[in-house]
Amino acid sequence: MLSFNNLTLRRGPRALVENLSATIFAGQRVGLVGRNGTGKSSLFALILGEIAPDKGECSLPRNLEIATVAQEAKVSTQSALDYVLDGDAELRQIEADLERAEHDHDAHRISDLHERLNAIGGYAARSRAGRLLHGLAFSAEEQNQSVANFSGGWRMRLNLAKALMCRSQLLLLDEPTNHLDLDAVFWLQEWLTAYEGTLLVISHDREFLDAVTTHTMHLSQGTGTFYTGNYSAFERLRAERTAQQSAQRDQQQRQIAHLQSFVDRFKASAAKARMAQSRVKMIERIQLTTLAAAENEFNFNFHKPDRLPSPLLRLYDTAVGYGERTVISGIKASIEPGDRIGLLGPNGAGKSTFVKLLAGELQAQSGDATRHPDLKVGYFAQHQLEQLDVNGSPLDHFRKLEPNKGEQELRKILGTFNFTGDRVFEPVGPFSGGEKARLALSMVVHLKPNLLLLDEPTNHLDLDMRQALEMALQEFEGALVLVSHDRHLVGSVCDVLWRVSDGSVGEFDGDLDDYARWLSQREREYNRSLERGGGKAAKSAPDTGSGAEARAQKKLGADQKAREKPLRQALKLTEGNMQKLQARLQEIEATMQSPTMFDAGKRIELALLLQEQAKVKDDLGRAEEAWLEAAAALEAISL
Repeated sequence: MLSFNNLTLRRGPRALVENLSATIFAGQRVGLVGRNGTGKSSLFALILGEIAPDKGECSLPRNLEIATVAQEAKVSTQSALDYVLDGDAELRQIEADLERAEHDHDAHRISDLHERLNAIGGYAARSRAGRLLHGLAFSAEEQNQSVANFSGGWRMRLNLAKALMCRSQLLLLDEPTNHLDLDAVFWLQEWLTAYEGTLLVISHDREFLDAVTTHTMHLSQGTGTFYTGNYSAFERLRAERTAQQSAQRDQQQRQIAHLQSFVDRFKASAAKARMAQSRVKMIERIQLTTLAAAENEFNFNFHKPDRLPSPLLRLYDTAVGYGERTVISGIKASIEPGDRIGLLGPNGAGKSTFVKLLAGELQAQSGDATRHPDLKVGYFAQHQLEQLDVNGSPLDHFRKLEPNKGEQELRKILGTFNFTGDRVFEPVGPFSGGEKARLALSMVVHLKPNLLLLDEPTNHLDLDMRQALEMALQEFEGALVLVSHDRHLVGSVCDVLWRVSDGSVGEFDGDLDDYARWLSQREREYNRSLERGGGKAAKSAPDTGSGAEARAQKKLGADQKAREKPLRQALKLTEGNMQKLQARLQEIEATMQSPTMFDAGKRIELALLLQEQAKVKDDLGRAEEAWLEAAAALEAISL
């Protein structure tokens, strides 16, 4: 259906993609992955006809209906519902034709148009648009409000709904989750898995990619490789391919070394000169296999906090809001060192307001908010990047943080966050979103906070940088409160989930899978209420916890979760320990494979490495046994 043939795309003199050949068939859902700047968005622009290839071709069927999300959040006086309905161009054309036919009293034309309107599901179009808007967290009242009343982020949601309204055969989505909360991300996942057309999606959210894609195209170093399977399958297949390439390269290097040794021994011998020259040509003919480069060159480290008092912060019957308006009340919470808290809830429920209370940017309207004298907060807000001085360099930003430190010391600090060379002197205005986010994050963590508040820190980070942040957060010794639509990040670094909704904050008894099921059930209840004719009256989805039976089921579920919780935590801790041990084992084995490790002067170092290797293997074996025991116990409880 969609094919690239020897395609080359350039940005100035640099080739983004070179000699790419691939075919995407109807119905496939393809995740486009790769580091920022590898040409993913350029491929979308090519498919949409906005740019032309530098070489090769991109082939599409004629009259293919393509939907994509407009990147500009236009201001309009239309209602949100009408704006989304515009996404179905044929529907709007039929409606305009009907109006003309009715004006002309053309009965035959009116009949034909109503027949076509029925064929495309036009009579249910407003209901379909309403469901899209509800899934993206627009209430019934908001659906009738003017587009101009919404902020830029919410208008981007309207653009997404408009693209989904189109009855497309090919859907192109570029970072569709960036303006969504986790609730809306779960809803979009379900919608996309039911989409019958062909999907191409660019995303740095690995859980989202795993949920919605069937194939993966990886762009790296000017080449594109097509894999069958979602992102996790791609990672596994790529790791196998890298290992095979590594083995092949080692074999080639051994062959070259053997041939070179012959050349070195006999190049001065007249009798062997021809044979030596023949081996030189053989060496030249051997093309070393190019390894699939390990792209994640970025490391991110959190400094150890100077003090870890307990508790760091305590809230009792606290209310917070703006002016006289209260957003959240009755808050009872205590945050201790080592807490890993993920905040759930739809946009507008008050997550950012709660984080601002924790940060001290908002004062409590009532109740108690007790902070330890040694509390030190590191706060990364949603719009942190906008607060950077676009004319200042990374060095300028750190000079403001540390006015008493010299240039060399500051450059050393910046180097730990991968700002090196002349990059530290360049203004941040032209920096990529990922580089700006990295600078903003480095400014937050450099001052050694013991309470880290991160409100959507990954919006501009690619998969590699997200992985680096995830690993750093797992090592952070202070407390963490995280708001993120990145399900993988929340699941990997948070031990407990708090839900912000209906003006309150409380612990959600379950994990993210439970939360996804709860949201899905709530959406089904809402859709059933629409089918029963309650759509106009419904302001939000009904609470699935209503009724005595539901409350009893909820209590049983809560009891079950209470028994499972310590085992799930034990599993998570053991998994983290196993990952560290496996990483260390790989480091040791990589070091031992160095050709110089067997030199006479390295005997003591080699002996120590062998001892450590044995210990790490032993520790890993015990960790695996502990994991199996915890998994078996959890399975027994769950039966």
